[in-house]
Amino acid sequence: MGESARRLEIEWLGRLPYAEALELQAEAVEARRRVGAADRLLLLEHPSVVTLGRGAREENLLVGRERLAARGVAVHDIRRGGDVTYHAPGQLVGYLIMNLQARGEPDVHGYVRSLESGLIAALAELGIPCRRIDGRVGVFVDREAQARQRAEPAAGPERKIASIGVGIQRWITSHGFALNVTVDLAGFAAIVPCGLDDIEMTSVARELGEAVPGLDTRAREAVTRAFQREFE
Repeated sequence: MGESARRLEIEWLGRLPYAEALELQAEAVEARRRVGAADRLLLLEHPSVVTLGRGAREENLLVGRERLAARGVAVHDIRRGGDVTYHAPGQLVGYLIMNLQARGEPDVHGYVRSLESGLIAALAELGIPCRRIDGRVGVFVDREAQARQRAEPAAGPERKIASIGVGIQRWITSHGFALNVTVDLAGFAAIVPCGLDDIEMTSVARELGEAVPGLDTRAREAVTRAFQREFE
């Protein structure tokens, strides 16, 4: 395994329109094919946008495309896995451009689990216990662990705090995750998030239950550290 296979360059790009980020990802995927190139994690946020992956069903879009456009919410049909999701300011989006073959025997399932593990570690650093759920992709609040911390019953639906949808072309990954930090959760009312009608979307800010100065920056730094540990 070469040195480039162990390196992960992490970049904060600020707020980018979704179409611009798609072009940037395509360029990054092509660049990763070159010998000696490092894997890259592109961290950013988007203006309000709804994206539908390869497995999306139109009925999971609860507000019509024209009405969304009138609200200033773009809609994109894209070639990542998964159903429908929502991006907006206050959500940390991570696009991981990685050569799975250069890291050993390619394992797509294991790669997705690693994304979940990195996010779970970052959220633990922020004080929110989280877990994965068998048969579902993404990261959910660990309601039982949180209930023990707060000495209260674990009630209500599962709360999803981070979504994952990946694309892979000849073992080069693209797309990645969306972690709700301070995003306005009302935007998710326009969709059935990830096609799951029995969950509730939540955020770091909501789970902490108090105003935390610089929370978006703190979340970005926690994710950076966690992904360095997970992938380097």
